[in-house]
Amino acid sequence: MFYPKVSIVIPVYNGANHLREAINSALAQTYENIEVLVINDGSDDDGSTEAIAKSYGDKVCYFYKKNGGVASALNFGIKKMSGEYFSWLSHDDLYRPNKILIQIKYLQAHSGDSSIILFSDFTLIDRDKKILSKAKIKGVTSKNLYYRLISTSPIHGCSLLIPKRCFPSKNPFNIKLRATQDYDLWFRMCTNYRFIHQPKDLIFSRLHKEQDTLKKTAIVRLENINLNNKYLGRLKKVYCEEPIDKLREIYLECAFGLVEKYFFPSANIAFKLYAQTKPRITGRVKSAIRFDYAKLYLLASASIGYVARKIRKTIK
Repeated sequence: MFYPKVSIVIPVYNGANHLREAINSALAQTYENIEVLVINDGSDDDGSTEAIAKSYGDKVCYFYKKNGGVASALNFGIKKMSGEYFSWLSHDDLYRPNKILIQIKYLQAHSGDSSIILFSDFTLIDRDKKILSKAKIKGVTSKNLYYRLISTSPIHGCSLLIPKRCFPSKNPFNIKLRATQDYDLWFRMCTNYRFIHQPKDLIFSRLHKEQDTLKKTAIVRLENINLNNKYLGRLKKVYCEEPIDKLREIYLECAFGLVEKYFFPSANIAFKLYAQTKPRITGRVKSAIRFDYAKLYLLASASIGYVARKIRKTIK
């Protein structure tokens, strides 16, 4: 029977505020063949984070390392894990009790196919666990995931279940990236392995002011723009067997998605790639391009107007 060991890796830096809840949710899994690793990424909170992790005794495998960022802590955990499957849990997020069991059951039904990487829907909560919204992922397949990573950013890293064999042998997560180390890896992995969406809500993702993605907005924005630009440039190679009209649709979807996320420099590149993909520009095609450009302009204008209104409200 397919009954693999799953390693739940919890990277943490100064996370005493929510770490206990995260560990409890990992230990509460109804699937029993698990190990829980807590990787302390050089916390400097007078030992508060370490004390919480050590209070679980041998229920948790605890490691301390010099601070190097989330990517380095995840890479450390992957090296130390003894399981065949990896499941990431941020110290401020929570698993539903059946998260791992539901994913393993899917794999059992598919003969334990080790080329499958699973991800799921999720619920957004605030620091007090009040539900803010539910994220239901629609229309994402293994085939279209690469460009959907650009247009809609559908994957929550903590919803994934990844066979250890799928990771690159050295430093899977790019330690030079502080905010996009996860999506950089998903881009690289999805061309070699099948990412399968399970339409089940399996995790709670917490939003709060202490998160790096909210504190370091300039870094986050720049990294996202650079990441999108990098992988936009590879779309043509990834979808080289698609007809040119389909490729144009992909570029255009990326452009609109990037505008909606306010990554305007990347949206501009996506639209230029879209406009350049027709080998012969007829009058009809020119009209279509002008029409699509007008739609993009209107969406960008609306987005800029929305941001301006937000700024005015903040100033008031």
